[in-house]
Amino acid sequence: MFWKFDLHTTSHIDTLLEKEDVTLTEVMDEDDVLQECKAQNHKLVDFLLRPQCMEDLVTYITQEPSADVEEKVKYKYPNISCELLTSDVGQINDRLGEDENLLIKLYGFLQNEPPLNPLLASFFSKVLSILIGRKPEQIVEFLRKREDFVDLMIKHIGTSAIMDLLLRMLTCIEPQQLRQDVLNWLNEEKVIQRLVDMVQPSQDEDRHSNASQSLCEIIRLSRDQMFQVQGSSDPDPLLSTLEKQETVEQLLFNIFDKEKNESAIVSVIQILLTLFETRRPAFEGHMECPPGMSHPSFSVNHSILEAVRPRLKDFHQLLLEPPKANVMKTTWGVLDPPVGNTRLNVVRLVASLLQSNTHSINTELINLNTLGIILDMYFKYIWNNFLHIQVEICTAMILAMPPAPTDIQPDTEQENARESILIKHLFQKCQFIQRIVEAWSSNEKEQAEGGRRRGYMGHLTRIANSIVHNCDKGPNGPQIQQLISELPAEDREKWEAFISGQLSDTNKRNTVDLVSKHMDINTGVYIPFDRISDINFSLNTNESANIALFEARCKEKIQQFEDTGSDEEDIWDEKDVTFAPEAQRRPSSGSTDSEESTDSEEEDGKRDPFEASNPSTDDRMEVDTGWCTQDYYISTQRTCLYQLMSILSVKLLCLFSPPPPDCDGWLGTSVASPSSTSAKDCGRPKAEEETASCEQRSITETVINGSMKETVSLTVDAKTETAVFKRFAKRIHTENTTWLSVLND
Repeated sequence: MFWKFDLHTTSHIDTLLEKEDVTLTEVMDEDDVLQECKAQNHKLVDFLLRPQCMEDLVTYITQEPSADVEEKVKYKYPNISCELLTSDVGQINDRLGEDENLLIKLYGFLQNEPPLNPLLASFFSKVLSILIGRKPEQIVEFLRKREDFVDLMIKHIGTSAIMDLLLRMLTCIEPQQLRQDVLNWLNEEKVIQRLVDMVQPSQDEDRHSNASQSLCEIIRLSRDQMFQVQGSSDPDPLLSTLEKQETVEQLLFNIFDKEKNESAIVSVIQILLTLFETRRPAFEGHMECPPGMSHPSFSVNHSILEAVRPRLKDFHQLLLEPPKANVMKTTWGVLDPPVGNTRLNVVRLVASLLQSNTHSINTELINLNTLGIILDMYFKYIWNNFLHIQVEICTAMILAMPPAPTDIQPDTEQENARESILIKHLFQKCQFIQRIVEAWSSNEKEQAEGGRRRGYMGHLTRIANSIVHNCDKGPNGPQIQQLISELPAEDREKWEAFISGQLSDTNKRNTVDLVSKHMDINTGVYIPFDRISDINFSLNTNESANIALFEARCKEKIQQFEDTGSDEEDIWDEKDVTFAPEAQRRPSSGSTDSEESTDSEEEDGKRDPFEASNPSTDDRMEVDTGWCTQDYYISTQRTCLYQLMSILSVKLLCLFSPPPPDCDGWLGTSVASPSSTSAKDCGRPKAEEETASCEQRSITETVINGSMKETVSLTVDAKTETAVFKRFAKRIHTENTTWLSVLND
């Protein structure tokens, strides 16, 4: 009885707004002001749309709060103002986007000197972002009139909220043509070149990070957009500028021809890694380029590789002499120097360069012995799994990818003569096989003395398995087999013993099933067993014996209910349900032609005006229920009853509608007969009976179901639009059985 209590909470804002001298701060002090604004409370929206209120809201998010205000409420009103302006109310968006004075006041926040207040910058970026999405034409036109807009954006790129605003301009502007105009405008303003200039040692780390992230996102967003809009004939000007050789050369110049700065180096490498991303999925679940797709954004631009190749020696030198890093103390020892972020990213860059499989790049890496240095780092820093996974990726690509086009000897035509210079370098100069066997033996010796298992052993196992796999089934298998056969006899024997012994045992341990023991039901002792795949299961697919057993059991079950010596038709035989006139009916068990009808109108001798022309035809419907056995009798009564009700409903539909020519044919019998269907004349003259249907009709059907006789009556009153359904069950005594089913409806 909740209606006895007034649980509806009314907003005080409506009452507050009735005051003539109400202020904006008083309204913002209300707890439900944001909910009421989003619900578009007209009084509140009209109040906020006042020129002074809109100006105050913009002021709150663009000006520093007074220093005298308590810290915990210092940003209360700026936060609420931002939420009100970004509540996505159409009237507020229209007023803010179309009032140039408000836009100028909002734009003035960018004209402050860096660093910007990060919280206010987030409020400013959020408001301007929703305007870009809701009023793109007006906002773009306004910003293009401001000559210093791009300069100010680059100036404040160290503030993350400003970087987000720049990226939103590239993604949230619709339609496509307007977006293309914005891209052309930003490219004319040299936004890419200005961002590149931010990534150099003279700038701080925030600018390095945000400028690098902006360039990476521009690359990804542009490529994704070009993938989604394949029919667009206009290339992305920002992506084209980024992929130019001079742009990449400028990035590399900033980090190598000036003082070494780890933040700048890592930022530039992140940009290069993004440029090397090939066939990047545009959406989750799409892993490769569609058939026939040859878009330049899905392959490494040759100009990028040409810009990087001369600088490979500088990257190689970074592996030998990284930027100075502090000594790192760990739980197991001291790292002096540690791997460092610079060297880790250089190894990632090498892995991306190897994936391009370019002959000139591969040759330069071999001449510098960069792969040898990377392997030295792998075995030195035994606990750095970030390094280990990158080295594993490098070796796996070298072993599995086919030789670069110019690696093929021009005078050789046979397929098995193709050789990879990287594999040859790895096995001969880097002594790949020997180092794996040596590291494995050294680890086992330390473990035998009580030491820890080295952290790279898992990756080393996978590297060794990769060699074995590619030797047998890889595209470079013949070359790998030849190189192994050319090893010194001692090294070759150690390798063969290693793969058949230690490596095989390790693989067996690593692939053991989770359930490694089973209990002997006789002794109760857990007995270990080998892999489940070694267990043989014998399944007998011959079902003839089972089928014969099933049929025999069914016959035994049915014989319990058979009447001994009865010549009547077997009621348990499987039959189809048939609906036929009396002339075509077969006698059913327990049924006679003299069965009573519960239709009272039939006893009065009245005939239905819609009955068939043959008065001798008995229209009673027979439902052969031989399939309803005693075991399932109760459970199938409801199904039988529903089938019967469906037929009765169709008959009544034919009775109350103008007589369709195919009703009799559809039902397999005449629509009405004296024995089954009758209609009340409602006291009307005979002439009225012939021209209009009566208001009440009933249909009665008798069903013989085993030893039960059921009579079902359905009466419909057309005047009151009601239907009455009645059922009668009568027990039938047979010679051997007497049973009555209780129906649960």
